[in-house]
Amino acid sequence: MLKNKAKRRALYILSDAFTAMLAWSMFYAFRKRILEPEKFGITFEWQFDTNFYLALAFIPLFWISLYTLSGMYFNIYRRHRLKEISQVTTITIIGVTLLFFVFILDDSIPSYKSYYRSYFTLLYLHFIPTLVARFLITNNTVKRIHSRKIGFKTIYVGGSQVAVDNFKEIDAIKNYPGYIFEGYVSANGSDDLLTDIGFKKLGAIENLVAVIKQYDIEEVIIAVESSEHQKISKLLNTLQETDVRIKVVPDMYDIMAGSVKMTSIFGSPLIEVNPQLMPSWQVVTKRVFDVGASCFAIALLIPVYLTLMVLIKLSSKGPIFFKQERIGKFKKPFNIIKFRTMYIGSEKDGPQLSSAHDPRITPIGRFLRKTRLDETPQFFNVLKGDMSIVGPRPERQHYINLITAEAPHYAYLLKVKPGITSWGQVKYGYAENVDQMVQRLKYDLLYIENMSLALDIKIMFYTVLIILKGAGK
Repeated sequence: MLKNKAKRRALYILSDAFTAMLAWSMFYAFRKRILEPEKFGITFEWQFDTNFYLALAFIPLFWISLYTLSGMYFNIYRRHRLKEISQVTTITIIGVTLLFFVFILDDSIPSYKSYYRSYFTLLYLHFIPTLVARFLITNNTVKRIHSRKIGFKTIYVGGSQVAVDNFKEIDAIKNYPGYIFEGYVSANGSDDLLTDIGFKKLGAIENLVAVIKQYDIEEVIIAVESSEHQKISKLLNTLQETDVRIKVVPDMYDIMAGSVKMTSIFGSPLIEVNPQLMPSWQVVTKRVFDVGASCFAIALLIPVYLTLMVLIKLSSKGPIFFKQERIGKFKKPFNIIKFRTMYIGSEKDGPQLSSAHDPRITPIGRFLRKTRLDETPQFFNVLKGDMSIVGPRPERQHYINLITAEAPHYAYLLKVKPGITSWGQVKYGYAENVDQMVQRLKYDLLYIENMSLALDIKIMFYTVLIILKGAGK
C-alpha cells in the first residue's frame, strides 16, 4: 500500500516537473517569436541559451516546492477532481504572479500592454497542461478506488447488527468509497454478527490501539448500539493517540440533531469525528516556519546561550542543561532540553511541580523562568521534529495519568506536536498543581480546535511580550 502511494506521488511530481518545463519553454518561444520582434521591428535568430537552461532547471523546483507547501503531494488517495481544479487554479495564479515579478517585469517590451499579455500567456500555458495531467492522474486514482483496487485499511469497532447494516449499505454503493475492511474489534465481547458475513475478529476494545498499529489501519468506523453510546466518548479519547480517521455510524437522533453532514449523494451517512485540524498547506508552512525560525533564533541567541551557560555553571553544582522524558504527538516519548533552573536532587522523592517561591529553584533559575529563557534550548527539539514552536506544553507520563483521571479529554492534546509556548502557557505559565494543569487544558483544547498560522503568530507575539516584561510565572 505504501509503495503504491509512493509511486503515485512520484507520478504527480514527474508530471508537474514536465508540465512546468513545457510551459516555460513555450513561454520562452512566445517572448522570442512575438514580443521581441514587436519591440525591435525585426525577427532575430534565436536559440536556447544558458539562461534558458538555468531557468529550466529552476522552474520545476519552484513549482514542486509551491505544490509541496500547498499540500498537493499529501493524502494522494484522498484527492478528487474538484479539489484538483481549485488547487491548481489557486497555486497557478500565485506562482505565475511570483515568476512575473522575478523574471518578466524587467523585460524590454513595446508597450505596457505587453506585460498583461506576458502574464496571461504564462498563466494559460502553465494552467492548461498542469490541470490536464493532474486531472488524468486523479481521475485514474478515483476510478481505482471506486473499483476497489486501492483504498484505505479500515476496521469496525463493534460487530453488532448496526455494523452489519452499515457494511451492507457501504458494500452496495456503486462508486465504492474505498474502505478495505481488515476486520472488526468487539465492543462488548458478544457482538460478533460481523463474523457471520466473513469479517475477522481482530480483538477486543481493550487492545484497539494495538490492533490499529498492527494492521496499519487508516480509518475506524464506530458502530455500536444506541444503548452503548456512552462508550463513544471513551473510544474517542482512546483513539486520539493514533493517526486514524474516525467515523461514527449515526442513529436517528444524530440525524435529527443535524450531526450528520453528507458530501456524497450516494454515500453512507457517517459522522466524521476528527477532520484535519489544519489545511495541508498550513501544516507544511508551519513546519517550514518552525525550522526557519528555530535556526534564526539559535543563531541570534548564541551570545545569550554562552553567557547563561557560564552563569548556570557558577550558580550551583550540576549540568548546564536539564533533560527529561516528555510525551509527544501520538504518545511518542522524547527528551526535552532546558537550561537547568533547579538544584541537583530536587526530585529525589519523586515528581514534584514547582511553585512561585520554590526553594529548589536556583537564583539564576528564577530569572530564567521569569524570562522563559530556560525554554529556549527547545529550539533544538523543534529542529529534531519532536516539538513545534507553538503547541500544548508536553508533560511527563506521571502527570498525564493524573490529569486524565480528572479530565479524560486531555488525550486530544496528543493529536498535535507539543510546543515551546502555548495558549495555556501564555495564560497560566508554569502550573503549580494538577488543578492548574486542568484549568490550562481548556485553552490548549481551544488552540487545537482553532489551529491556524494566524493564531500561532498571535501566541508568539504575546510570548515575546512576556519575555520582554519578565512576567513569566
